[in-house]
This record gives sequence, structure tokens and C-alpha cells, in this order.
Amino acid sequence: MTDKTLSKTILPLLSALVATTPLAIDLYLPAFVAISAYFDTNMANVQLSLSSYLAGYAIGMMLFGPLIDQKGRRMFALFGLLGFAVCSFLITVTQSIDTFIALRFAQAFCGSAVTVVVPGIIRYMYQENTAKGMSYVSMIMMLAPLLAPSIGSVLMITWHWHAIFYALAIYAVILFVLAFCFLKEVPIHPSKLKGLALFFSNYRIVLTNYKARFDIVISMLASFAFFCFLTKVSAIYMAHFKVTETEFGILFAFNVLALMLGNFINTRLVPRFGSRKMLNLGLMISFISVSSLIFVSTFAENVYLVAAFIAPLMMSLGIMATNADALILINFKKKSGTATAVIGTLRFGSGALAGPILAFIPLPPSTGFAVAMAIAVTGILVCQLKQIKHGH
Repeated sequence: MTDKTLSKTILPLLSALVATTPLAIDLYLPAFVAISAYFDTNMANVQLSLSSYLAGYAIGMMLFGPLIDQKGRRMFALFGLLGFAVCSFLITVTQSIDTFIALRFAQAFCGSAVTVVVPGIIRYMYQENTAKGMSYVSMIMMLAPLLAPSIGSVLMITWHWHAIFYALAIYAVILFVLAFCFLKEVPIHPSKLKGLALFFSNYRIVLTNYKARFDIVISMLASFAFFCFLTKVSAIYMAHFKVTETEFGILFAFNVLALMLGNFINTRLVPRFGSRKMLNLGLMISFISVSSLIFVSTFAENVYLVAAFIAPLMMSLGIMATNADALILINFKKKSGTATAVIGTLRFGSGALAGPILAFIPLPPSTGFAVAMAIAVTGILVCQLKQIKHGH
């Protein structure tokens, strides 16, 4: 199957599958106040539903990763979509905030089965050009966080916050039909081990792989930097620089588009230069951007300059994360599901640390953000140097 054929058929479907979790998170963010009022509860309980979603997603990935390596991907994708749709519908009829929180956990648990299958399929299709396929999927998938908050606001204003979860249920049903018709199984390499021995064996193989260990840390640090952006972006633009909601939307979209541009550039250059060199390119861009960001945050205090240097930094994160993930997956032909689970769990785990670490840095929002990003980029540099030193 050619790249052109893939881009017209399978890749959009894979992108839509990966987008289930970003949509499930970003669509309902504008509805927090309305949900709080509906259940007559405080905002902290509504925010807890986001934490429960992230927990359900991480636990689901850890469970489903080894299972898809053992049983295949198509079955779990269909199961996850069906469960996601059912949970989304049940959320619309619940009358309890506790049940709402529990259903968000279950919704994420099912959603993890959908997204964990995708990287292994891409790895099988693209082989040594895995980073190219990953970039295509990431680039299309980035439309979800870019558009979801606005779509969520329109759905809520048009009817009620329930409309957001009806939309998620319909989205999952449509994907179920498409996946049933077009998603084909890729070869698997099942282990003879069963039960807990299978899980321990698979995770031991991934976590002790000498070639992949530094790339796993690079992927985690790049994800941590991205979650720092998500955690701090509103504080930087709205609380610190006092921009309007409209201006915030424009600046946020500008930064997300830069992230998409990084993935687009990667699709064009990675077949020629390879993932390791593209990771070096992303690292170079990130160092220039973060150094400039620290300078303008400290001395210039201009929102447009800050946004201008956050943009190439986000672009570099897209390049580095995608290539690090591809380099990891290339090492695990037989355990790509488990490797994806490790990547995803560390990604969300590092994201959970972003808020506390940023809060610990006693600096203004933009400067503190820049320092946190510099720490992450420096960590990536150290890992990359060690990877190159060992000849991988």
C-alpha cells in the first residue's frame, strides 16, 4: 500500500481514533461551570472528573498494551469504541456527580483501548519510516485540541452540556462502523506466557531495552514540556498579560498550529534524514527558542514576543516527541502495544507533575514556564548525547 493510498484511507481513520481522548477532555472544559451547577456541587468535584479520566486512561493503557500484542488490535479497537459510546451516553442520564466521575473513569478506560492500537498499526505499515506515519496522525489529531473547546461551547450554548457527551457517543459509533469496515488486523507475535507472567515479561522487555531507554526518557520529557504549556498557557496570556478571551483563542491557536507545522515538516524531511537527525534538529530549534523565551520573559515582558518564541518551541516539541516515539517503536516489532502503553503512561504521568513543578518555581508565569521548558530541553539534550555516545 502506498503512502498516498494510506493518507486517503487508513491514516485519517487512525487519526480520528487517536483523537477520542483529546476530544473527551477538551470538549467538556467549557462546561465545567454548567456541570457544577447541574449536580449542585463545587468546582473541585467537577475537576476531579478530569483527574479520574486521566487515571482511567493510564490504567487502561497499562492493561491493554500487552493484551493487544497477544490477541490483536482490531478486536480491542472495536471494544473500546463501543464501551466509549455507551459510557458517553450513560453520562447524559446520570444524576450524581459521583457516578459522573466514575463514568468518566470508565469512558477513559475504554478510550485507551482505542488509542493504544494505533502506533503498532503505523509501525507495521511504515517500518523504518514510522516517524512519517506518526507525524501524519499527530498533525491531523492536533485539530482536536485546536477546535474542541469552541465546538464544546457551541454545543453547550445551543442546548445543554449533555450535548457534548451525546456528540462523543455519536462520534464513537461512527468510528465503530468505519473501523469495522476498514480497520484490518496486522500480524501479531503472541507469547506462550499467560496471566501476570505475560504482563511482567512484556514490560520487562520494554523497560530494560538498552537501545530504547534514553528515547523513552526523551519522549517523557517532551510530553512533560507540552503539559507545562497546557497547564500554564492561560495563566501566561490571560492572568499575566491580561489578554481578552478572543486574543487568548488566537494566541493559543497560533501555538497549536506551530505544533502541527512541526509534524508536517517532519513528514517531509524524516524519510530523507531519519528520526535521529530530525530529533537533533528539533533539539536545536528548542534550545534557540527556550533561550530566547527566557530572555524576553525576563527583560521584554511583551505578550506577542513571548507567543512568537513559544511557537517554534512547540514546533520543536512536535518534532522531538514524534521521532522519539518512532525510535522506541522500531525496537519493538513484537511488543509495540506494550511499548505504546509505556509511552502513554509515562506521558500522562509526567503531565501530572507539570502543575506541581510549575507551582514550585517562584517566578512570574512566563519566566517560570520558560525555566521549566529549559529544564526539560536540557534533559532531552543529555539523553540524546548519551544515546549517540552508545551508538544508537
